[in-house]
Amino acid sequence: MPRRTESDRWLFGVTLGLCLLGAVMIFSASAVTAEHDYGHSYYFLLRQSVWLVLGIAGMFALMRMDYRKLREPVVVYSVLSLVVFMLVSAFFLDKSHATHRWIRFGPVGIQPSEIAKLAVILYLAWFLDLKRKSATHLEFTKSDFVHHILPAIGPIFVCMALILLQPDLGTSVDIVLIATAILFVAGLSWKWLATGFAAAVPALFLLIMSASYRQARLLAFLHPDMDPQGAGFQLTQSLIAVGSGGFTGVGLMESKQKLFYLPEAHTDFIFAVISEELGFIGAIIVIALFAVYGWRGLRAAFSAPDSFGRLLALGITAMVLCQALINFAVVLGMVPTKGIPLPFVSYGGSSLLVMLLATGVLLNISQQARPD
Repeated sequence: MPRRTESDRWLFGVTLGLCLLGAVMIFSASAVTAEHDYGHSYYFLLRQSVWLVLGIAGMFALMRMDYRKLREPVVVYSVLSLVVFMLVSAFFLDKSHATHRWIRFGPVGIQPSEIAKLAVILYLAWFLDLKRKSATHLEFTKSDFVHHILPAIGPIFVCMALILLQPDLGTSVDIVLIATAILFVAGLSWKWLATGFAAAVPALFLLIMSASYRQARLLAFLHPDMDPQGAGFQLTQSLIAVGSGGFTGVGLMESKQKLFYLPEAHTDFIFAVISEELGFIGAIIVIALFAVYGWRGLRAAFSAPDSFGRLLALGITAMVLCQALINFAVVLGMVPTKGIPLPFVSYGGSSLLVMLLATGVLLNISQQARPD
């Protein structure tokens, strides 16, 4: 029998550290914009604080609830059905920023695609755990495809299709990466991975070429200096912010690029403001915090007492790390610009709430760890 231990203090501390850093940097990056647009410099900080309190309360609740209760089919199907319902409902509501990504209740907005990530992780962990006795390794056979792989990825493709129609290509790619990590750990043959990669590359290319704004982002990524005032503006300003920080930074609250130069400074590009104000040292500290999160998350996964806990912990860790790596890559100009928030740090209630709830589950799994 697994022994019950205390929650992982490293994981808990790193999570709170990232949230507190995020609150400070959100105020720093948004104070001037909030004062100009809403007449109150604390506007974004106060809204984020509400979500932070709700998220931490949810995290503590899930820390104390045995994660095995999430393995019940009624829970899995209820969560998956609710997410699909929310994704569909968003198309019947008013657009926000020319997309159908939000469900709004007055001043409160929820982004269903963020919740979809957690639903996908829960479903895959449950389904693959259910099938573990009949197939310990998913070989490159028709039988495995029909009985295991197709039922596993079917609901995921439904969610992805709805998210692509919003449109939101970045979150769809994020879900693919998370699902691939879980399937690989569950025993998916490298031949299936190679086949999936061979199909994904042309599909991704077609999706990019099907929308003019995606083409513009790709060209801006390849040649940001060709249109510095247009498609390449955000990336150019981001690189200026990162380069201006130097080794020690210009100082907290002293960023110049956040003063109406860098768009979305407090959301998707907050890492650029961190790099400018806190410099290379601050950027490395943020990266190190995510590295510690990944280390403790993987430790919880490989010490889990059952395959459901292992896959669930692996999926949550992959979700946080994949999203962080994509955000770093976008800010540093390593991939085309895409709106992916930095977990725990960027402004955004839905993202923060989902990340904290997922971390609560991860902390509960760490409590059930087998003896070393």
